[in-house]
Amino acid sequence: MSEPGKVIPRDELRALGERLRRAPARPRIVFANGCFDLLHVGHVRYLEAAKAAGDVLIVGVNSDASTRALKGPGRPILPAEARAELISAFAAVDYVVIFDEPTVEKLLRELRPDVHCKGTDYTEATVPERAVMRELGGDVRIVGDEKNHSTRDLLAEILRRSKKSG
Repeated sequence: MSEPGKVIPRDELRALGERLRRAPARPRIVFANGCFDLLHVGHVRYLEAAKAAGDVLIVGVNSDASTRALKGPGRPILPAEARAELISAFAAVDYVVIFDEPTVEKLLRELRPDVHCKGTDYTEATVPERAVMRELGGDVRIVGDEKNHSTRDLLAEILRRSKKSG
């Protein structure tokens, strides 16, 4: 069961960042994001590696509309609230926020994390928010294992097996 209070409303993100930065033992704030539509081992490794980059991990979960825009018709499989609750159940994750924007630039400006982590399907040069993080004085890190896991491939395999057994 996920801990109460780990999934925060979008409008509380700025206040969370301010509260963390004022803490006596100032934690290193890390932000990671994704759709997390159908969880697989790549998601676990990404989030654990992101947590290792700092002290407090805040994860942005794409809303249903932004997931549909990124992944296409028929997605997401699970609604954003369910995906956020699943992500919040991970020990590595401290907070989760659902967002609707196409990129996380606005969230980064509000939160002002020390580190923005992206998966290995990116390079530091291809991270859309790299200029924002530079402007904020933070780092961009590419974390997780090789990108050989995907929800798309998992869904295709499920479909293939269901056709074979049906």
